[in-house]
Amino acid sequence: MDDGELIVSQRDLQRMHVIQLTLEGRASVGRGAELLGLSARQVKRLRKKMRERGAQGLLHGNRGSRPWNRTVGQVVKKVLQLAKGRYQGLNDTHLTEKLGEKEGMKLSRQTIRRLLRQGGIAAARKHRPKRHYKRRERRAQEGELVLWDGSPHRWLGEEGPKWTLVVAMDDATGALLYGVFCDQEDAQSYLVCLKQLLLQKGIPLALYMDRHGIFKRNDDHWTLQEELAGERIPTQVGVALKCLGLEPIFALSPQAKGRVERLFGTLQDRLVSELRLAGIRTQDQATAFVNGTFKTDFNRRFSKPPQKAQSAWRKVPRELDVERICSFRYEATVGNDNAVRLAGVILDIPEGPNRRGYAKSRVEVRQLLDGRWRVYLKDELLLETDKADLQIPLRTVRRRHRERLRGVTFSLSS
Repeated sequence: MDDGELIVSQRDLQRMHVIQLTLEGRASVGRGAELLGLSARQVKRLRKKMRERGAQGLLHGNRGSRPWNRTVGQVVKKVLQLAKGRYQGLNDTHLTEKLGEKEGMKLSRQTIRRLLRQGGIAAARKHRPKRHYKRRERRAQEGELVLWDGSPHRWLGEEGPKWTLVVAMDDATGALLYGVFCDQEDAQSYLVCLKQLLLQKGIPLALYMDRHGIFKRNDDHWTLQEELAGERIPTQVGVALKCLGLEPIFALSPQAKGRVERLFGTLQDRLVSELRLAGIRTQDQATAFVNGTFKTDFNRRFSKPPQKAQSAWRKVPRELDVERICSFRYEATVGNDNAVRLAGVILDIPEGPNRRGYAKSRVEVRQLLDGRWRVYLKDELLLETDKADLQIPLRTVRRRHRERLRGVTFSLSS
């Protein structure tokens, strides 16, 4: 290669110029070393190389050669084809994982990013600078604080329906604990989530949530019963938390829920693609998927070890009826015909011991998450319906519908 064909940088030209000055005697070796920031011994080596090979002797031996790790054209073409087809919409890291796991293409994230940008494929997510907020330190133990929230999104893609995903995550590890898909954020979804937490993990020390009406009474209306008691009657979810001895912690701003909001950002980026790849079409399928292989893989990649190894989860006592706690609760008065009428449903209470009747008794009515109804007199179970015989949609009977339901007086709102 002739000198005129060399592709060199300004730094290379400066080095050549200084070494040439030392060879011509216009600068000493010591002065050359000072200008180049090298030792005198290294300058002498460079002088020798330049005398023997000219300017090319000062360049690295690999200059102009093909890199050993260069991505060949066929691989580049396949990466771009998959990124625009099967794996369209995946971010750079997610695409790198899928190419390695499913396609056997072991490429680095930096390589994938470079190929996508050169191929005209923009980043899946735009990162904007965020306002500065003080970071809240993670809790030290698993189960010390659980965060839960819901996020409406088109989880099956832009053409799919808009569902809400309600999730619970552990604050100490950032692990996804449970998720359930529903049409909209409601008490039923959170009760389902709470039930699974109790069955799979136990009782956490605290729950962190926003000030949604599902968790907290935000109205100004006090009933006479509440005024006499000096406290507001909690919501359906609030009743369940009170039965478990859990004190809810309410976030005062969206930024206070930053950890769970970031979780939703990651889920909206990854889970949408994973649901599409898995061919999910229904909410039940999506709920089973997110709590199966997806949760296992997600926690393996993103969860962190807690500061303290000892868990703070409290074991659910044997005498605690999880189904009763995680259900819709109402108070009602039994009619003269020993029946409870609630939201258009008539619950006939059978006679008790010694042909006992329950007319005018104040009872607790529970609608379980599987659709069954139970009637309790204090802790005595008077009636439990068969799910197969009574298919009633789960709902919270609102306070404003009270006057429509004869013989029933509600003490709880949605």
